[in-house]
Amino acid sequence: MNSPRLSIVVPVYNEERTLREIIARVLKACGEFSEVIFVDDGSSDASLGILKELARPQDTVLTKQNGGKGSAVRKGYEVTKGKYVIVQDADLEYSPEEIPALLAYAEQNGVQALFGSRRLKRQKQFVHIGHFIGGTLLTHICNLLYGSRLTDQPTCYKMVRGDLLKTLPLRESDFRFDPELTVMLLRRRVHIHEQPISYHPRSMEEGKKINWRDWFKWVWVFVTLRFQPVSAFFKR
Repeated sequence: MNSPRLSIVVPVYNEERTLREIIARVLKACGEFSEVIFVDDGSSDASLGILKELARPQDTVLTKQNGGKGSAVRKGYEVTKGKYVIVQDADLEYSPEEIPALLAYAEQNGVQALFGSRRLKRQKQFVHIGHFIGGTLLTHICNLLYGSRLTDQPTCYKMVRGDLLKTLPLRESDFRFDPELTVMLLRRRVHIHEQPISYHPRSMEEGKKINWRDWFKWVWVFVTLRFQPVSAFFKR
């Protein structure tokens, strides 16, 4: 059986309110050329039951004790078979209808990594201005430390070639997995392309989980990994 063009990893933690809609949209937009890896991170609501109900035969449903978004994403990465891999959050902030265009760009240009940038599109960027300022600062810190020219480092849509992804020794279990992935790509001298994407920000009241404590953890990853030897970014 041929490998799918794309693996979509969907980490889920107590998202029963939006889960049916996002799954329907993912499958409608990407179902013909992708596999979907659903990873339930110890949800206490009906999320796991919904995943088992809606997953297709070619999809995978994994469950684990609650350990953070990074641990769920890493568990999903382990079983992906696609040429490219991307993460789709289970909320409605990102539009899976735009994934096919990202994949087409990656395939046509032979890129190893492609980030979907919210900043490259004129649109509403935030509900709470603190999230916008924090994300902008993270991008600037990343560019300063690593000489990159990213416009939206904290974006969810990070599409990476599957064979490259499996060589990265990712370790972080919470939101720190995101800067860790970016840094490992940059330290491996992978050129990260960007394409504009839509964004529909949600508030903390609507279930947004990242906070200012995570911001400082993010910066710590940027700083500490800057001084690691390049050999630390290859699986042994």
